Amino acid sequence: MTPAQGGEPEDGDLVQPPPKVEVPDDVAEAVRTLIRWAGDDPDREGLLDTPKRVARAWREYAAGYVQDPAIHLSRTFDEVGGYDEIVLLKDIPFQSHCEHHMAPIIGKASIAYLPRDKVVGISKLARVLHGFARRLQVQERLTAQVADCICQHLDPKGVAVVIEASHACMSARGVNTPGVMMTTSRMMGIFRSDERSRREVLALMGY
Repeated sequence: MTPAQGGEPEDGDLVQPPPKVEVPDDVAEAVRTLIRWAGDDPDREGLLDTPKRVARAWREYAAGYVQDPAIHLSRTFDEVGGYDEIVLLKDIPFQSHCEHHMAPIIGKASIAYLPRDKVVGISKLARVLHGFARRLQVQERLTAQVADCICQHLDPKGVAVVIEASHACMSARGVNTPGVMMTTSRMMGIFRSDERSRREVLALMGY
């Protein structure tokens, strides 16, 4: 049974589209007000359905508020054949919205950890990222939340998270400077305390 038929989401699906929801009148009217304030007519043909579309889009953009990303780390595996090296998921694409202008943040993340005695399915690392990204965010906090969540729930020897992203609040308004990437990182455990381990994980990430 597929998700559309009422079954469980497939493991490979990072984010499931939300069910179509009824839009409260005050939410739709808020979007209509913004359209009028921007200088257009919310009653013209091309904009008639826009308020509800925007409202439903934001329910999807903010899907992370209705889930605890840590739940994806609850199922772990102990039988790893003695593997005790770095586990890395590299260049995971994500999107978020900045909390200052509600403008898009588009980027990629590399997430690594050094297992102590258990590992997690690799798709779960991406799910943790998306769970925190689908909220109003700042990149620094997003980076810290992902790393802290993995550290707390997997108890690894070390965690490393590096995020690169472009911010529409900078590229499409304000200073109007496109093509600029912001990089943030959080190193925990051995990746913070041991220079050699930090260099190794950054090299594997391509830095």
